[in-house]
Amino acid sequence: MPISPNQGSTGGGTAVTITGTNLTGTTAVLFGTKPATGVTNVSPTQVTAVSPSGSGAVGVTVTAPGGTSNPIPFFYVGAPFKSGLNVSSGPTAGGNTVVISGTGLSTATGVSFGANTATPTVLSDSQISVVVPAGAAAGPVGVSVTTAGGSNNGLSYTYIDVPTITAVTPASGPTSGGTAVTITGTNLTSTSQVTFDSVPAPFSVIDATTVSAVTPAGTVGAVDVGLSNPAGTATDVGAFTYVAGPGI
Repeated sequence: MPISPNQGSTGGGTAVTITGTNLTGTTAVLFGTKPATGVTNVSPTQVTAVSPSGSGAVGVTVTAPGGTSNPIPFFYVGAPFKSGLNVSSGPTAGGNTVVISGTGLSTATGVSFGANTATPTVLSDSQISVVVPAGAAAGPVGVSVTTAGGSNNGLSYTYIDVPTITAVTPASGPTSGGTAVTITGTNLTSTSQVTFDSVPAPFSVIDATTVSAVTPAGTVGAVDVGLSNPAGTATDVGAFTYVAGPGI
């Protein structure tokens, strides 16, 4: 006589279906010594019920006019505990993969990022991976994992828009580098790298629209200026020109 699902939250409330024979007129379903609620005799071979609260493994029995069945095992599962995300931010468009660590994750069926939910891949009881769904807008959202034991919140993930570059000032400097440059644009708060002709440059984030950087050494001519954040990269083609120094 199988039961499906055969596990549920320690807090109870799991709807289960029990199949067997001679179930007509079922009067009670017990989880261990606790009676289930919402017992419904669907057919002579099927009964549905809602589990009470409990812990560990218990035997589930069905009582009908002909007597009480043999017990079948049901396992109570605690709510998951999440300790962290390996990546805490990403593009508003979603699509990047995040690994969530914690305990009690082996029965995970869904991960919610704000109002949007994705189906995870269970790696172990302590890790799951999930492809982040698209976000409604840039900004932080709560992350919730749902398992057979219930749901648990407490983590945060930040959606980030792709940066843009509107201006690079000044637009030229010596090939020796060392020019202090102001880059203006949008979505610059989480800037992770600035490059001149693909060479990384030291930088400081001023605010959401301004980043300051110092040019590295380069060769004569116009070069592309790149700016990256966890959502992507903006490139201003030929935005800075390296100029040769005077010779005598």
